[in-house]
Amino acid sequence: MVHIYDNNSDDDIVSAVKNLKNCGYNVSRHFWPWIKTQEAGFANCAIRAKRDCDWVAFIDVDEFFYIPSGQTLTQVIKKYTTPSSSSSSKIGEIRTSCHSFGPSGLKDPPRRGVMASYTCRMSQPERHKSIVRPETLNATLINVVHHFQLKEGFTFVDVEKDAMIINHYKYQVWDIFKEKFKRRVATYVADWQDKETVGSKDRTPGLGTRPVEPSDWAERFCEVRDNGLKDWVLENFVDRKTQRLVWE
Repeated sequence: MVHIYDNNSDDDIVSAVKNLKNCGYNVSRHFWPWIKTQEAGFANCAIRAKRDCDWVAFIDVDEFFYIPSGQTLTQVIKKYTTPSSSSSSKIGEIRTSCHSFGPSGLKDPPRRGVMASYTCRMSQPERHKSIVRPETLNATLINVVHHFQLKEGFTFVDVEKDAMIINHYKYQVWDIFKEKFKRRVATYVADWQDKETVGSKDRTPGLGTRPVEPSDWAERFCEVRDNGLKDWVLENFVDRKTQRLVWE
C-alpha cells in the first residue's frame, strides 16, 4: 500500500496515480495543501496507515530503497525485527542511511528517469529515513521528518549499508534542482532565499540564497560512481522488445 501526500504538486500526479491503480497497484493520493507542514503530514499518514500496515516507510518522491543483496524489503525488515532476543521485540523503528546523488555530468532532465540516469554520489551517507511500526509511536506522533519519537520501552535499529540503503537523488540537473529554492516543506527549515540558518545541513554546499547556477554544477557532488540501483532497474524494468523502460 502506498500513500502519496500531494503538497501542491504540478506534475499531473492524479494521472500518474490513476495509471498505477490501473496496473493493479494499491496507491492512494491525499491532497495536503498546507505549506511547511511536512512533519504534520507524516503524523497524519502514521494514523491513516495504522489501520492497514504493520510497518510504514516514510520517504520523499526523490528517494528510493536499494537492497544490494537482492532481498525484498519485507525480508530486510524481518531480519532486523524477528525476535531472536528480548530486545528484538522492542524495535519500533528501522533507520536506513541515505546516499546523496549529484547531477552526474548531466545538464538536461534525463529521459530515462532518475534511477537509471544519476550514477555519481557523495562518498558518505547524509542523514537517514525511517520505517516504523505505527503501534510503537509516541501518542504525540512527534517527528523530525527523519525519525519519530517512540513509546517508552521501544527503540530503533540502524540497518547496515550493505544490507539496504536509500538513494536520494538530491542534487539533480539545475533546471530541476532550482525549484527547491521556491520553498522548503519542513516546518522548522528556512526557505533557501531567506538569509536565516545559512550554514545548516539543509543548505546546499557552495550555494548562496539566490537560484544562480554555478558553472560546474553538472560535475558537483560526484565522489563515487554507483551503478547498483541503475543496473537493477535496467534488469527488471526494460521491455525486451523495445529496449525501453516501461515509463519511457
